[in-house]
Amino acid sequence: MLEYINMIYDYNYWGNQRILDTCELLSQDQLDAPTKNGYASLRATLVHTMNANWIWLSRWNGVSPKAPLDERDFPTLASIRARWQQEEQQTRTFLAALTESDLARDLTYQNLKGSAFALPLWQTLVHVVNHGTQHRSEVAFMLTALEHSPGDLDMSLFLNNR
Repeated sequence: MLEYINMIYDYNYWGNQRILDTCELLSQDQLDAPTKNGYASLRATLVHTMNANWIWLSRWNGVSPKAPLDERDFPTLASIRARWQQEEQQTRTFLAALTESDLARDLTYQNLKGSAFALPLWQTLVHVVNHGTQHRSEVAFMLTALEHSPGDLDMSLFLNNR
C-alpha cells in the first residue's frame, strides 16, 4: 500500500506541474477572469486545490486548521507556485516517514466548521490525490477553452514515461 501511495503522489505532483506550466502561458487577466466552475477564477481554482493539500497535510501532522488559506495571499501564479512547491516538499517529507502500519491508523480531525471526523490515514491520502485530479480536470478544461491545453494528464502517460 505504501508503494501505491507514493506512486499516486508522484502522479499528483507530475499532473500539478503540467497544469502550472501551462498556466504560465496565460496573462494575469486570464487567470483572474470569472469562471462558471464554482470558483471565482482559474487562479481561485488553483488556490483551492493547493489549499486542500495544505489542510490535509496539517491534519496529518495533528493540526486541524480553522480557516483556509486566504486566496488574496496568492495574487499571482508565481505566488501560487512558490507555496505549492513548499506544500509538495512537506508532503514528500511526510510520506517518506510513513510505514505500512501508519496507513491503517485512524486520523482524527476537525473540518473547517469544527465537526469531528475519523478516517484511516490511507483513505485521506488517496482522497487528496483524487481531489487534485478533479480540479486539474476543471483547470485543464478552462485552459483548453483558452487554447492552451495541458495535453494528456492520464496516469498511464505518467507511468509509461517515468
